[in-house]
Amino acid sequence: MQIKNFKRESIIPLPVTFISTLSPDGVKNVAPYSCIMPILRPFDLICVATAGVMRDTFDNLRAREEFVISLPGMDLADKVMPTAKFVPPEVNEYELAGLDEKPSQKIETPGVEGCYAWMECKLHKIIAEEYDNFPYALVVGKVVHLEVRDDIYNVEDGSWDVDKAQPLMMTESNHGMHFCTVKDMEWFEPYGAMFPNGKDPLAGLYED
Repeated sequence: MQIKNFKRESIIPLPVTFISTLSPDGVKNVAPYSCIMPILRPFDLICVATAGVMRDTFDNLRAREEFVISLPGMDLADKVMPTAKFVPPEVNEYELAGLDEKPSQKIETPGVEGCYAWMECKLHKIIAEEYDNFPYALVVGKVVHLEVRDDIYNVEDGSWDVDKAQPLMMTESNHGMHFCTVKDMEWFEPYGAMFPNGKDPLAGLYED
């Protein structure tokens, strides 16, 4: 079956994250974002895509040049729509959604308590464009502090327990979002398998 080009999210499962920012006046903002990806394995950069760049999140991170990406589990699914609503910039969306703040280590903006991981980011670059007269932006952040819940992370090999974390994911349909999570297949392949000599050239970066 062929479907329209813009219906990508109907077939690509996306992570649900909360991006928190502070306004120039210190008002706390939280919004859900799914169009997010790391930029290459050795880099400490992450990219967030936002359309219609007039939203408070975009204005705040551009002004403060920092933001936090919090990764929720399935137990926070009911907080997505309250934080997605369009409300005046002076509204504290932590209070609106009944979310608790998690103090950050390297920046002033707090994260969202109750998540399984947090990325504190400094703004690296904004690429703002238009497509068919509609504005969008790619926000590239430098991750300055990465934290994960101790009970889901294996310090021995850098793996994590997805069954315990139950990362919140979603797929879209014609009428809205369907929430889901991921399941561990218990199938492992080393990075080195991609190279003729069986060695991962970036292996040294993962050593403490």
